Amino acid sequence: MSSPRADARGSENLYPWERPLGARQIDDQTAEFRVWAPRADSLSLKLSGQELPLRDAGYGIHEAVAPARGGEDYGYVVDGQELPDPCSRWQPQGLRGPSRVFDARSLPGSGDGFEPASADQLVVYELHVGTFTEPGTFAAVAEHMPELAELGVTAIEIMPVAEFPGARGWGYDGVYISAAQSSYGGPAALAELVAGAHRAGLAVLLDVVYNHLGASGVTAMETFGPYFTGKYETPWGKAINYDDADCDPVREFVIQSAEGWVRDFGLDGLRLDAIHAIFDSSPEHIVAATARRIHAVNPRALVIAESGLNDPRVMRPRERGGYQCNAEWADDFHHALRTLLTEERDGYYAEFGRVEQLAKAFHRPHVHDGIYSSFRRRRFGAPADDVSPDRFVVFSQDHDQVGNRAYGDRMPAGARPLAAFCVLLSPFIPLLFMGEEYGEPAPFQFFCDHIDEEIAVATREGRRAEFASFARFGGEIPDPQDVATFQRSKLTRRIDPGLARLYRRLLAVRAQLPPGDASTIEFDERARWLRLRRGAFELACNFGSATVEVPCQGTIVELATEAEAELGGGFVKLAKMSGALIR
Repeated sequence: MSSPRADARGSENLYPWERPLGARQIDDQTAEFRVWAPRADSLSLKLSGQELPLRDAGYGIHEAVAPARGGEDYGYVVDGQELPDPCSRWQPQGLRGPSRVFDARSLPGSGDGFEPASADQLVVYELHVGTFTEPGTFAAVAEHMPELAELGVTAIEIMPVAEFPGARGWGYDGVYISAAQSSYGGPAALAELVAGAHRAGLAVLLDVVYNHLGASGVTAMETFGPYFTGKYETPWGKAINYDDADCDPVREFVIQSAEGWVRDFGLDGLRLDAIHAIFDSSPEHIVAATARRIHAVNPRALVIAESGLNDPRVMRPRERGGYQCNAEWADDFHHALRTLLTEERDGYYAEFGRVEQLAKAFHRPHVHDGIYSSFRRRRFGAPADDVSPDRFVVFSQDHDQVGNRAYGDRMPAGARPLAAFCVLLSPFIPLLFMGEEYGEPAPFQFFCDHIDEEIAVATREGRRAEFASFARFGGEIPDPQDVATFQRSKLTRRIDPGLARLYRRLLAVRAQLPPGDASTIEFDERARWLRLRRGAFELACNFGSATVEVPCQGTIVELATEAEAELGGGFVKLAKMSGALIR
């Protein structure tokens, strides 16, 4: 079998797997179908009730051009078993139903002229489609875009929507990574949401999961080919095959999916979930390859990595051996902040709780930058001084830090104002979790709707075992399969007026702060205060249990969490757990 020229990118010189995978509408009457199925002894295309032959294009790729219109159901018959297309873009009947041809040609894609906010103007709002509104659909989310824009948000980040089991779930167990969740409204409704957000002036980011596939789809995917490898294992199941035998079509399966979200749906970027659980020893890491290809589709698109490695390589340019992601989520900032605001010291929180750590995180959020981690019992992370602050995403609440608690409880009410001060007035990209901006009282609990009983039982029992100590103290751990757990997690939109006003004022004043590093960061560990300067503004915080005087140079209190903030004699007097912005 001859090999294409390595330096050529014309379609006639591509490896077969580099051509568009899945179903692609060519014209109003015809579609092209291409599937990778090296394990199949017999293979045919099921379309309009008929089985059609596929041409062997080599390397396990099979293809056909057939009469088909958008909206027609299809699938593949693999050794007598009818299965959905691994690259499906539409699963209207869920994971076990047929795929449906989706004609993306009419979508506005990235050509609608929308210009997202620059990095220093980004304010990201994370939301879960199913619980953000009562209907729990893309269309219902779209109705709220103008109010988020008016608040001062500049981008929404949607939790994963790749087709997952059942009608409800967080989305991190998706199987068909290019198909928009059917219970949310499917691909056309997602495209409408993106268009509506753009009309309101909001960018749209999508959370995607490329470290594993949901267990409900593993058997079907393995029937086609070696999508997984036994070389590694993730905390959630089999690792995707990025560097083992026959990995090239698998890599393309993922990268083409990422390209499609940006090119066809007009998404302004992707958040790559848990890249520390992506295993790849290839010369070009799959994260770097994905970022490169996305930026080729749209140079303005954002690639934001969730990395638990504290490794600046994620953001460094390719010429320095980096992955060239635009930004990364920064958990250390959250941990340093939360442990000052609460008494929590369990698990990885045990090594946090000092003002010194938050002061360090306000410079760069890698608190562990090569120093020893007592939780990991080894040195961890690397310095990131060469990475600008507007390439880190920080938060006091997100889906993990709320939903992965036993009861999904949010930040304690008394800590919310000071938490908001620290996040929204930081030099980093702030992220809000849906409802935090007005003090949403509903929890965000872990819920799912597994269609396989064995997986459902394992998930339920695993959750109970993880939080067994809570049950011993009389608490019943919510059953993730119970629809009531999902319903409890829906936003009530009951507003704390004072907190809502504070968020609006913080977002307004944030626009006046200069970009770049804080020029001064000072703290007193014993007195539990911290002060940093950004241009003409000073942020003063009291994390202690008593009133303190924090030295400052400004003469006007621009904004405060408590009315008692008083200036005088080169100090600002702050009540316990409070903050002030001084000019």
